[in-house]
Amino acid sequence: MAAGEGTAVAPPGRTRRFANQFLRQREASILLVAIGLLLYFRASSEVFLTHDNLVTITQYVAATAIIAVGEVLLLVSGEIDLSVGNVYTLAPFLVHYAVDYYSVPPLLAILLALLVAAGIGFINGVVTVLLKVPSFVTTLGMLFVLSGITLTTSHAYPAQVPESAEGIARWFGAAAWSEIIWTLAIVAVFQVVLTNTRWGLHTISAGGNPLGAAEAGIKVVRVKIGNFMTCSVLGAMAGIMEAFRIDSIDPSAGGTGIMFNAVAAAVIGGTALAGGSGTVVGALLGAVVLGELQDGFNLIGVSAYTFDLILGLAILVAMISNVYLARMRRAGRT
Repeated sequence: MAAGEGTAVAPPGRTRRFANQFLRQREASILLVAIGLLLYFRASSEVFLTHDNLVTITQYVAATAIIAVGEVLLLVSGEIDLSVGNVYTLAPFLVHYAVDYYSVPPLLAILLALLVAAGIGFINGVVTVLLKVPSFVTTLGMLFVLSGITLTTSHAYPAQVPESAEGIARWFGAAAWSEIIWTLAIVAVFQVVLTNTRWGLHTISAGGNPLGAAEAGIKVVRVKIGNFMTCSVLGAMAGIMEAFRIDSIDPSAGGTGIMFNAVAAAVIGGTALAGGSGTVVGALLGAVVLGELQDGFNLIGVSAYTFDLILGLAILVAMISNVYLARMRRAGRT
């Protein structure tokens, strides 16, 4: 018998099967980017993985990741919220006004601020879904409205976090790891919501094929309005926690900067801008990548003038990786 004749091709080994299974995951490419950046910055600076610097990285990541969760829900359902960064800015001022001007207990003041944020999201949803105004336009208008309210009521001056709120501050951002604990809990909850609940299935259907979803009996209007409200509430929560962390309420904080970071985290994490697919865990990983870049560049002394250039290139590389792996998945090659 000739060499090799009649022999069967050996099945792929366990390692290869594991690698193939891993690469089928939507979060695979951005996880590899995050690990690569961690190894690079660890090799570049011994400070990178110290306790204090890890706390700093989590502070970069937390607010962006929380807002990105809300943006994922909206992007998956075919919408976007440009005003959530201004909800982030306004919410801690609402807590300040309620506690210092009206003697409202701090916890109740936080709940009231979150309710106001939900109302803002409700308005965004109604104007977008019922009045048929594109969400880009609706939330762009709301962005300026909220910015005007914040600057007018605060007279463009920062404020101190209310003294009576110091007792709960550690639970809402002041303690070293509290923000990231809240972030991980929120990510875990909404990953389950998006992937294992009827609401998540309806969100995906509303973004992928809204007409077909409506004909199938899915209440697309309710789903989209609910996601607008969720996004605004998460933005308010992130803003309140950041204010507690830095012990100051700044009218120039947040805005379009944190909103675009959150959208970038969602998109580079594998959420489609066209709607119909996305991942909350991927958004967290996207926020981790942005946090690693921001902190790592500071440590190795990258000029602030080139930061945006390098950040933009990093985002493009991550996106190209996502697109390439998505094509491989569709082709059945991984």
